[in-house]
Amino acid sequence: MTGPAADLEAVQEYLRFAAAHHREVVAVGPFRLHVDALSGSPGLNYAIPDARARPDAAAVEALLAAFTERELTPALEYLPALCPEAEAPLRAAGLRVEARIPVMTARPEDLRDVEPPGGVGVATVDTRTSDATLARVRAVQDAAFGAPVKVVEAGEIERLRRTARDGVVAFAYAAGEIIGGGVALVVHDGLTELAGIGVDAEHRGRGVAAALTAVLARTAVARGARLPFLTPADEAAGRVYARAGFATVGEMLHVRGAAMG
Repeated sequence: MTGPAADLEAVQEYLRFAAAHHREVVAVGPFRLHVDALSGSPGLNYAIPDARARPDAAAVEALLAAFTERELTPALEYLPALCPEAEAPLRAAGLRVEARIPVMTARPEDLRDVEPPGGVGVATVDTRTSDATLARVRAVQDAAFGAPVKVVEAGEIERLRRTARDGVVAFAYAAGEIIGGGVALVVHDGLTELAGIGVDAEHRGRGVAAALTAVLARTAVARGARLPFLTPADEAAGRVYARAGFATVGEMLHVRGAAMG
């Protein structure tokens, strides 16, 4: 099987792998709950239904209990086209659909180079990159996505350095300052996910994010990826990624329950 349907199957398998990478995996009926040791964020602690899952009310109740036991906000992230019967029982249990997000892919031959605007450079992290640079990259990413301003902890720096070892971390700079960053996660079975692509407010709308996307995708392909993919937060982000050659093949569902506490 080839085409968008096959790409979605491959993306979902990658997402299962990536969710389990460096996380505890808890089997709960037809779900797999992924628990992060460093953070309680729903974006890092979430469940994925098994392929073709048809959960009943009891299975969903058991999943919610597993979240509660760990003091985590119930969260699921998955491709509904591959398990269409999972959404109804989740909603019946009181969970809400927080977002339906496009899934975009690009094969190597689809990728397009995007030159950064004048005065802006794009580089990738390697073993010589300092902790201070990594901390600034992380801080710019957090700010771009509306996270509260805080000191970047050593564990977050190590997570970013690990991502650079397993995949790709790229950053944009201008006048000696880090102005944007993004990652391509570990390449697995020819796939990689581009994520966390953010640019500080002063430099948005100039093509910096598109240039970062192009560098991340090209570097990941050079390291063995045959199908980079990403999930844009909105239509504007989707247009940015389309400049680098990405096209929509399906959607991802984000489902959330009531926040803990």
